[in-house]
Amino acid sequence: MANEVGADASGNWRTAQVYAMASICLVIGLALGYLYRGSASRPMQTSQAAMIDAPASAQSQMPSLDDMKHMADKKAEPLLAKLKNDPNNSGLLNQIGILYKATHQFREATEYFQKSVDADPKNVAARTDLASCLYYEGDADGAIQQLQQSLSYNPKDANSLFNLGMIRMQKKNDPAGAIDAWRQLLKLNPTLAEDKKAAVQKLIVEARQPKPSN
Repeated sequence: MANEVGADASGNWRTAQVYAMASICLVIGLALGYLYRGSASRPMQTSQAAMIDAPASAQSQMPSLDDMKHMADKKAEPLLAKLKNDPNNSGLLNQIGILYKATHQFREATEYFQKSVDADPKNVAARTDLASCLYYEGDADGAIQQLQQSLSYNPKDANSLFNLGMIRMQKKNDPAGAIDAWRQLLKLNPTLAEDKKAAVQKLIVEARQPKPSN
C-alpha cells in the first residue's frame, strides 16, 4: 500500500499525497495569475518541480478537500502557536494564508490574508493573494478592489496588474480594461523576463481578437 493517500501512525503525510497536492496547486495556478503568484510564487515553483519526478501512480492519487484541510491545519499549528503571542504579525498571518490557499481552503485563506493586510496595508503580496482567494470564492468585484488597492501602494506591481487584467477579461468581459492593465505591466516593468513578457503580449493579442458572432 505504498501509494495509499493518507497519514501514517505518526501523523506524517506520505509522499503520494504531497505529489497529489502539488498537482492541485498547479491547477489553481492555471486559473488565475499563472505567471505571478503573489507571496506564494516560490512554493508553486517547488510543487511543479516535484510533479516532474512524481510517479504516475502517485499523481493519480488525489486527496479529498478534507484531507487537504487536515494537512493545512497540521502545517499551520506551529504558526498559530506563534500567532497567539503576536496576533498582528502580518508575515505570520500571510504564511498561514498561503497554507490554506495552497490546499483549496479559500475561505480560511481569505480570513488570514485579510488580517495580514489589516495589520500591514502596504503588504502588496498578501493583498494580491487575498484578491486571488476572493476570485476563487466568486467575488470578482472584491478581487478587483483589492488589486486596485495594491496598485495604489505600488503602481507597477506585476502581480496586481497581471491578475487585474485576467479578472477583467475572464469575469467582467472587459478586454479593453484587461489590455490596459497588461500594457501598464509591460511599460512599468521593462526588465520583465522575456518568457513572461511574451506571454503577456500574447494575451494582449488574443484580447484584441473580435468575438465570434453567434
